[in-house]
Amino acid sequence: MKKIFLSFVIIIVLAACGAGDSKDKQETSGNDLSKNPDYQKGLELISKPGMNCFTCHKIDGPLTGPAYRDVANKYAGMPDTIVTYLAHKVISGGSGNWGAIFMTPHPDLSEADAEAMVKYILLLKK
Repeated sequence: MKKIFLSFVIIIVLAACGAGDSKDKQETSGNDLSKNPDYQKGLELISKPGMNCFTCHKIDGPLTGPAYRDVANKYAGMPDTIVTYLAHKVISGGSGNWGAIFMTPHPDLSEADAEAMVKYILLLKK
C-alpha cells in the first residue's frame, strides 16, 4: 500500500513540475527548429533543473507569466537589440509588461545564457 501511495505522489509531483510537458516544450510553430543551435541551447537552459522557467511559463497559454509564444509574437519583427533588452529583463526581473505579476530576477544567469534563452523564445513565434 505504501508503494502505491508513494508512486501516486511521485506522479503528481512530476505532473505539477511539468515533467509530462516535454512535447509542449519542444513544440514549434510548424517549423523543424530542433536542429537550430539557438533553439537547442535555449531549450536546454530553460529546461535546466533549478531554472524553473516552466513553473511560470508554458509554450502556449499563460500560467503565472505569459506564454512564450505570446512573448515571441509581441516582439516579432523588432530589431536584433531586442534580444539584449529582453535578456536584461530576464536577469533583473520586473513587472509591468505583462500585468502586475512580478517576474523573479535571475542575477546568477550570465548575459550570454539569458540571450540564448531569449533567442529560443523568439523562435516560437507563429
